[in-house]
Amino acid sequence: MSIEIKDLPGLVGTEVGVSDWLQITQERVNQFAEATGDHQWIHVDVERATKEIGGPIAHGFLTLSLIPFLSAGMLPVKGVTRGINYGSDKVRFTNMVRIGKRVRLRQVLMAAEPKSGGMQLKNQCTIEIEGEDRPALVAETITVLFGA
Repeated sequence: MSIEIKDLPGLVGTEVGVSDWLQITQERVNQFAEATGDHQWIHVDVERATKEIGGPIAHGFLTLSLIPFLSAGMLPVKGVTRGINYGSDKVRFTNMVRIGKRVRLRQVLMAAEPKSGGMQLKNQCTIEIEGEDRPALVAETITVLFGA
């Protein structure tokens, strides 16, 4: 199902999708560490992290950065020529993601308002961890979609 940009306000308050599960690997964490320069031992030193905290954990910002990937195709909108990340509100890292765990995104459309010739969307994004009650993070993301 796809929707037109002008019809997005009618979906406010609706859960627009739940992604597939994605396993968090040490390789992904190491690549993120390389890309960002964040080599803190709790993420990349498997031996020390296992000894001191029960195993390495993913970077919080790695988890946050997965939102665009996990939300891809979740709410197909007809006629979109481009979309831009406009920002985030109220980002909270509420639980650690241990290496080997699987995560998924649950997304609710909170607002859809005209902005600069496009439609500004605010989504509540919750990254859930398989088998755990507390999510890894909860964030409000802002995107602006533009159509032809």
